[in-house]
Amino acid sequence: MTTIEAQVNRYGYVTEAIAEDIDLVAEINRLKKEKNAVILAHYYVDGEIQDLADYIGDSLGLSQQAAATDADMIVFCGVHFMGETAKILSPNKKVVIPDLNAGCSLADSAPADKFAAFKAQYPDHIVISYINCSAEIKALTDIVCTSSNALQIVESLPKDQKIIFAPDANLGRYVAHKTGRDMVLWDGACIVHIDISREKLAQLRAENPDALLIAHPECKEDILKQADFVSSTTGLLKFVKESSHDKFIVATEAGILHKMKQSVPDKKLIPAPGSDNNTCACSECPYMKMNTLEKVYNALLYEQPEIFVPEDMRLKAYDSVARMLELSKGI
Repeated sequence: MTTIEAQVNRYGYVTEAIAEDIDLVAEINRLKKEKNAVILAHYYVDGEIQDLADYIGDSLGLSQQAAATDADMIVFCGVHFMGETAKILSPNKKVVIPDLNAGCSLADSAPADKFAAFKAQYPDHIVISYINCSAEIKALTDIVCTSSNALQIVESLPKDQKIIFAPDANLGRYVAHKTGRDMVLWDGACIVHIDISREKLAQLRAENPDALLIAHPECKEDILKQADFVSSTTGLLKFVKESSHDKFIVATEAGILHKMKQSVPDKKLIPAPGSDNNTCACSECPYMKMNTLEKVYNALLYEQPEIFVPEDMRLKAYDSVARMLELSKGI
């Protein structure tokens, strides 16, 4: 085992010291060209990483990019399941992520053994799983979806088709309400979206009566009911750009505000408050924030931590993700 591998095994990322005088952005761009690498970043990672990424997007767009890229290496700045999805779609490419510890509370809420037992109770149901799940869950799934295409995918199935929707119950309830389908829901949730404080939000709305509340469908049902607009991260970004309103309360992970501010610099964007008292008075994903420029640099330089998915599992998971991509053409 090399020193770098030992660091990754012990800490989950490369801890090698970086010289203080290094221009990280310049070096990352140099290494990217040298290694024919592409950097994919989710809207929720820090703005400095978004600004140097080759593509920034939500889970659907990132999956489409991972499947289409001709790069030799994918550096995925997001969370673990996103790196896995890239490897599922591009098995011949090296996929690295800055920190293996960047997990996902929603993915963790669906252990594969318990979900397999749950699925066995409904043998005549098709499984639609939100992409925020592990490769093991994707392998147990018929069609993967994202918040961008969940409605379209559910509506593409015959009305008498019985459906299990996993792992996010809030998204599942929202989709069931919008489509009129009676789906069996796995009871999972994202800690960031369910942590938005009802009481603090009410106070914020009272202080800003002229602001529209826009929300991600992973939020709790009572938040969604009072929202003026509900959509995926990409949908929220598009709405803010196209709306004639100039003030918005944004109920999702606060990382999206970076791109929003770049797109609509003259509009007022207010993050919906989380229950915790933190420095930004907003909802932040601690896992997304594990991505740093230093870790991106080391991941590129040492090509670690690398994502692996067992081939038998990858093939099963590939079918469910590929079916999503086929049904999502045009989105």
